[in-house]
Order: sequence, then structure tokens, then C-alpha cells
Amino acid sequence: MDLFYAIKEPVSFLFAKILRNGNRIIPSDQKGVFLTLFFIIFTTVTGVGIVVPLLPIYANDLGATGFYVAMIFGSFSLSRTFLLPFFGRLSDQKGRKPFILAGLATYALVSVAFVYSTSVEGLIFIRFIQGAGSAMIMPVVQAYVGEITPEGSEGYSMGLFNLSMFLSLSLGPVMGGFIHDLWSMDAAFVCMGLLSSLGLGLCLVFLPPLSMEKIRLKNKTHVPWARVIKDWELGALVSFRYAYTACIGIIWCFLPLFANREFGLSGSRVGFLVMLGVFVSGILQLPMGYAADRMNKKILVGIGGAFSTLGILLPFFAASFYDLLFAVTLFGIGGGIAMPAITALAVIKGDEKKAMGSVMAVMTVAHSLGMLTGSLLAGLAMDFFSLKFAFPCGMVFMATGTITFLLLLNHQAQTD
Repeated sequence: MDLFYAIKEPVSFLFAKILRNGNRIIPSDQKGVFLTLFFIIFTTVTGVGIVVPLLPIYANDLGATGFYVAMIFGSFSLSRTFLLPFFGRLSDQKGRKPFILAGLATYALVSVAFVYSTSVEGLIFIRFIQGAGSAMIMPVVQAYVGEITPEGSEGYSMGLFNLSMFLSLSLGPVMGGFIHDLWSMDAAFVCMGLLSSLGLGLCLVFLPPLSMEKIRLKNKTHVPWARVIKDWELGALVSFRYAYTACIGIIWCFLPLFANREFGLSGSRVGFLVMLGVFVSGILQLPMGYAADRMNKKILVGIGGAFSTLGILLPFFAASFYDLLFAVTLFGIGGGIAMPAITALAVIKGDEKKAMGSVMAVMTVAHSLGMLTGSLLAGLAMDFFSLKFAFPCGMVFMATGTITFLLLLNHQAQTD
């Protein structure tokens, strides 16, 4: 405990200015927790990002069809979807740290399993286990951040936290491409394991012990699931999150393969393509989070959805590497505008329901289902038509999700 306080204070002081939102800041006694969660997600997601853009090419080299490439991504989402409500609810009742530790340990072990995998079926199984680890990390960490966020600063705080995810996702693919080109696929898996282990170490040393979690003390009442899920506004958030993530699944799963087949791009260039859209979203998180605290969040989500809808369609018409660059940049701008507002609305809803972990779990279930169904349907489009038809599928997802979001919020406003 003494070590925690000895290290927390200088680290908190160093980054205090980053946490400002006008006159509102993360509470002083929670800055160390916020920064620790920020860097845990940054290191862990960077490790995953190193491997993600390389898996489709690796699986294709092992003889996987479009459907099996989609299943490698879909198995991750499948296990996560079933386990998210369980872990989200338990973290509301038992505390956050044990689940974060268990998830990070799973990620570290999975990286070793990737090195020894030699079949498509093995990759599917490993990704299934990795999805279980993810179910213990992401919604629990997001709930932790949401609980320590002051009222009125949800957009900025979650935008700052999202920055860790987007920057790590943008850095990871670039690192993965260069590691693959310079060394091997196994080296990329090893790097993922090392970064996951670093996240595990940060959690052990810097997060306060379970007995000091204020979050745990606030959530002793059992909130029925019916109270959480029977909410039109939450349904609106889920519909957009589902659609947006379905498009991300299509980009991660099929854009690397499309760029490799159609344009013969190297691993580093493929990594740069995947990185660019995420990076653009990342750099917009703070300014758009700040805007989300002061503007109509519904309008921001609608604008972001329109940009993303066009961005996911454009690869279908791409004739060069630069056309693909423009498409992923436009998609990234859309996500950068919409996601801070979406996550801010989720924090507000979680506080309103007194079930932050459960609400974040529902949002992450939408994320997982989007990754699963988006990649699967795009894989079927690839097998029955051609690879480029995966992207119009994404356009349908994104347009439908955005329109549904707006309709459900209008319905809620009319019934209030």
C-alpha cells in the first residue's frame, strides 16, 4: 500500500494537466488509478494490434477460405459475447481488479499458444480463449473509468480514455507489419505476449488493492437485468456501437487481404492502412470529447455515422493505394466524431441505472456481436461474390445502425 501511494503521487502530478477539462478534473485521489488504467489498455491493445492485421494473411497461407478467416475473428467475439454480461455484473458486485488481472494473464498465455499453432482450427480455438480474456478486461476497465469520472465531464474523460485504445490500435498494426517484414510472424506473437505481461505488471503494482476500491462499496445493491436492458436510449447506443464495430471487423478482417491481393502491398503498408483510420479516430477523441460535453451528442453521433457509412463503402471503388488511404481516413473521422459522444452517453446511463459494469458489458456485447456478424457476413459475401463486396455489406450495417440510433432516441423523447 505504501508503494502504491509513493509511486502514484509523482505520476499523477506529471500528467495532471492532461486530465483537465476546464475547471473539472479527475478527482485527485483517483488520478493514479486513471493513469494506470490508461497505460494498461495502451500496452495490452498495442500487443493485440500487432497481431490483428497479420492474422488474415497468416490464416490464408494456412489454406483458410473467407468463411474461416471470418471465424478466426468471429470466435473471439463469440466467447466474449456470452461472457461479458457475467463478468460485467460480477465486477459491479465483487470489484474490478481481480477480473482485470485474470484477463491480462489470459492474454499473456494466449500469445504463447499462437506461436505453437499450426492449423486454422487451432487459431479459431486460441481466439476463442482470447475473447474470454477480453471479456474480463474491457468492460471492467471502462466501468472503472466511468465510476471515477465527475458529472459533466463524461465526454472528455471517456475521450481521453478512448485515446489509449485508438493510439494503441494505430501503433500496433504498424509495429506488426514491420516486425513481420523484419523477422517473422512468431516474433509478432512474442511481442504481443511481452506487452500483455507489461499490462499485467502495471495492474499488480499500481492499481489499489480490492479493499480500497470505492467502486465496490457503491454497488452492493443488485440491479435487475430487466432494468438495464429495457431502455430505449441504451438500445440506441447499442445499435450504433454494433454497426460501427461490424465495420471495424470488416476493415480488420478483409482490408488487409484486399490490399494484399488487389494491390500487392507489403506487410508494413497493410499495417499502415489499418493504422491510419484508427489513428485519425484517436487524435479526434479529446477535441470531440470536449465538444460532446458542450454540444448535442445525438447530432455528433449522426454526423459521425454519415462519415463512417461513406468511408466503409469507398474501398469497393478503390483503384489505388491512395484511394484506400482516403477511405480509411474518412471512416476514422466518423468514428472520431461519434465515439466520444456514444461512450459519454453510456457513462451517463450507467450512473443513472447504478450499474456501470452491467451497462458497459451490454455495450461491449454490442461490440462483440458487431465484430462477429460483420466479419461473418462479409466473409460469405467474399466467398459467394468477390472480396470487394465485403465493403458494401459494411455500408448497409453502418447506415442501418445510424438510422436506428436516431429513431430510438426520437422514440424515447416522445415517450418522456
